[in-house]
Amino acid sequence: MYWRLSSFYLFYFAALGALIPYWGVYLKSIGFDAQAIGELVAAVMATKIVAPNIWGVLADRSPSRMAVVRSASFIAALGFGLIFFGQSYGWIMLVMILFSFFWNAALPQFEAVTMSHLDGDTRAYSKIRLWGSVGFVVAVVVLGETISRYEAGILPAVIFVLMGLIAVSALFVPDAGQVEHDPKLRFAEVMRRPGVIALLLVCFLMQLSHGPYYTFYSIYLEEHGYSRGVIGVLWGIGVIAEIMVFIWMSPLVRRFGLRGLLLMSLLLAALRWLLIGWCVDSPVIITFAQVLHAASFGIYHAVAITLIHRRFTGRYQGTGQALYSGLSFGAGGAAGSLYAGYLWDGAGPAVTFSISALACLLAFGVVLHYMRDT
Repeated sequence: MYWRLSSFYLFYFAALGALIPYWGVYLKSIGFDAQAIGELVAAVMATKIVAPNIWGVLADRSPSRMAVVRSASFIAALGFGLIFFGQSYGWIMLVMILFSFFWNAALPQFEAVTMSHLDGDTRAYSKIRLWGSVGFVVAVVVLGETISRYEAGILPAVIFVLMGLIAVSALFVPDAGQVEHDPKLRFAEVMRRPGVIALLLVCFLMQLSHGPYYTFYSIYLEEHGYSRGVIGVLWGIGVIAEIMVFIWMSPLVRRFGLRGLLLMSLLLAALRWLLIGWCVDSPVIITFAQVLHAASFGIYHAVAITLIHRRFTGRYQGTGQALYSGLSFGAGGAAGSLYAGYLWDGAGPAVTFSISALACLLAFGVVLHYMRDT
């Protein structure tokens, strides 16, 4: 079961490692400006607001959650294949919305399946999820060098192949039994539990802060003289740091607790965005800022997934993971990409990343005052 679960994460995040760092580079190479790039990337994030929730309700009512994952994965691969038939803004926007509507539906439900198989064990989850990080780092580093040699036009074909491998890997993962569910427990009662709204708000703010990074980081470094090969290595350093966190997550939880780790991740994320925004010309500082990805994503994500699993039990597991994905990676990611696109050329990268830091500090305050029971 370990390798069946791990292979899905491996290919899913390899595709993400191809899409997130280099899609903006590809769009720039075919003539789009910063505002258009921000809007096209935001479209992928925006579907996460709606798609996971629709598919989450469907999966919670379906006898087979993995059937939903498999269907979504195959249709996503087919949808992305339409990218080969046009390069206009309208066509690419259509492709982004179509494929991401299904692609973004698969991961939250797969997270629910994984946590059910592991009975909510944070340590076991981290050891499986780290293969997603391995896939991401391999894709980022290999593609950085490949794009330098063959140009960004190769990217759509690479992503299409990885999408197909996601769909194939989903075929080998069985369903898992759900946690016992209280039939009298209503969804509204779950949402009224202490800390649930606060947790979702924190997730939204954290992903909003990543908007400039996911949309413009590669372009930003390239404009400051970093080669595409070096850019790929920098992305890779961040994910290697993330992998190390997943390996050591269990002792970290025992020592600092989930709340302590969440607070730590938010403070370090704020520091990371300030360093990237104001110290881009220092390779040493930029490298250190990438190491902080261990906190801004690795620690944060492991804690968030665990807290969501604990608060949304039984038939609400899929809905809970969908809310997490929709409000954070969806609404937060889309808002972050949009504000980055509109501010990038006018206010400048330093100011744009400073807003990201402020979002993390606001989330820190929410955890401090409204999540005392975590």
